[in-house]
Amino acid sequence: MNKTIKLTASAHYIPKKLVTNQELSQIMDTNDRWIQQHTGIQTRYYATKQNTSDLGSEVAQQLLKTSGLTAAEIDLIIVATITPDSLTPATAVLVQQKIGATKAVAFDVSAACAGFIFALSTAEKFLRSGQFQHAMVIASEVNSKMLDFQDRKSAVFFGDGAGGVLLSTTTDSNAELFYGEKLLTKPAPEVIHSGRIPVIKQIAAGQYPQLDAFYQDGHAVYDFVTNNVPRYLKNFLTEQHVTAKQIGLVVPHQANLRLIEQLSRQLEIPLERFAINVTKIGNTSSAGVAIGLDQALKAGKRPKYALLTGFGAGLAFGACLVNLFGENN
Repeated sequence: MNKTIKLTASAHYIPKKLVTNQELSQIMDTNDRWIQQHTGIQTRYYATKQNTSDLGSEVAQQLLKTSGLTAAEIDLIIVATITPDSLTPATAVLVQQKIGATKAVAFDVSAACAGFIFALSTAEKFLRSGQFQHAMVIASEVNSKMLDFQDRKSAVFFGDGAGGVLLSTTTDSNAELFYGEKLLTKPAPEVIHSGRIPVIKQIAAGQYPQLDAFYQDGHAVYDFVTNNVPRYLKNFLTEQHVTAKQIGLVVPHQANLRLIEQLSRQLEIPLERFAINVTKIGNTSSAGVAIGLDQALKAGKRPKYALLTGFGAGLAFGACLVNLFGENN
């Protein structure tokens, strides 16, 4: 018998340091007008004293407080991130340690801006197995630590933040969160990449590991999103036997406002049904969807059909159709 999975709690956390377009224009050749015209982004936030696990732990603590569960009751912690504290141990393990979830299994998922969708999908399979009852799915990013502030085509887009949900099994079939999902990858490693580690050139005392900064080919990303993502989403909705008119909420990856506007037009779903936070907090990579979902729920938006979608480096794409009407039932 399949387990029913419900959304028990949601949360998000934004670091304190507000960074305006004007501030960025002081260190690179750009300006507020250009940034807003091309991206819609007005401000973003940087974590100057916190790392990725710190932001994720803030979300985890909120999830525990809202749900009323103790850390010892959490079975599974999955953190989606492309800006981990370290390659190992996993950022999820650090979150586990910081909240005292001694009985949990913890690991990371790396799927760039589609990471939260991939992590949701992974958690859903674990919970269906019957071996797990409560799972934290957190997307946490400190993009600022990976930016090249001489690359004005990339640096102006990104901000830091974290969001997440707590999923639980239940006997109430009316509370089922998931309708369906679609995940796919289309290998294009040169379009978006970050943290590449070169092999050694020689065995020498001066040899030391190096990482490269975040890079994206903006035009290629735009082409992928406008030419592929709407088609993927339309096919997905058709597979789920749901029309665009039935979608009460879309929580997309917060790439930039212009791409979200393109999705609205091509999907023929009014922009007012889209959760949008990119204008105030920038592109927070995998965290944007998680943050947007929590913001929508706190604003009282709980439709029967909500579409969550993320897309980014890989190139990776993920979509999830969920029932928010039964949230917390």
